[in-house]
Amino acid sequence: MADPHSFSRRRSPLKWAGGKYQILDQICAQLPKGKRLLEPFAGSGVVSLNVPFDAYVLNDLNQDLISFYRTVQEDLGAYTHRTRPLFCEQNNCAEQYYRLREKFNRSRSKRVRASLFLYLNKHGYNGLCRYNSKGEYNVPFGRYKRVLFPEPALLNLATHSRKAQYVSEDFEAFMLKARKGDVVYCDPPYAPLSSTANFTGYSANGFHEQDQQRLVRTAKILAKRGIPVLISNHDTGFVREHYRQAKLVNFKVRRAISCQGKNRKPAEEILAVFA
Repeated sequence: MADPHSFSRRRSPLKWAGGKYQILDQICAQLPKGKRLLEPFAGSGVVSLNVPFDAYVLNDLNQDLISFYRTVQEDLGAYTHRTRPLFCEQNNCAEQYYRLREKFNRSRSKRVRASLFLYLNKHGYNGLCRYNSKGEYNVPFGRYKRVLFPEPALLNLATHSRKAQYVSEDFEAFMLKARKGDVVYCDPPYAPLSSTANFTGYSANGFHEQDQQRLVRTAKILAKRGIPVLISNHDTGFVREHYRQAKLVNFKVRRAISCQGKNRKPAEEILAVFA
């Protein structure tokens, strides 16, 4: 059985708003032991990259993200050959970025979209992954001086993916397939810190208050079956009310929660263990 509390840190090839690299210590301190790790909200995948289970199943409703993972898993060499040329100085400008973003939105080729997904992710603003109501990727240009092709991180991902499966379905349906010996880690789109904050644009369908409540109900069902669930979220009154039956651990983490640098400050976060 793998011990999830002993690991060497690896970075994801993806830049991700709300990524968990900086709080891996807190997550691992609360992550129950098991044979297989399930992640209903895959995101950057950095948690699964850094905790040694026997097997992994990563799910996300964002089909572009899952297609990226599957494409790297199938043939890293071919993916690198197609994608590396996008990471050139000529493409690190607003004009080229928006041209390639339009190409991504128009393309129906999974291979083309998988390559452009990484380009847009690394060149776009602040690690955001956002779509409009039409399902079009609409993250603005990030204006970084230099963007490197993440070859070492891609190699780590490809190696890790030999023990991984990637799927795309509703998180509840995915979680209910868990079996004894599984551990579930949930990193959902966080509950808003205020009535004006809104991070529901991660997928075209959004993630709303009723989805937050549905996640908690599903975690309770799994806990009753003997399958532990760890959930991360903002530490708000709404979250504490709905997570009150779980073991709660609070901590602060510095995140870019505002587009204005002067408003970036430590945010209160919470880890909830349903077991």
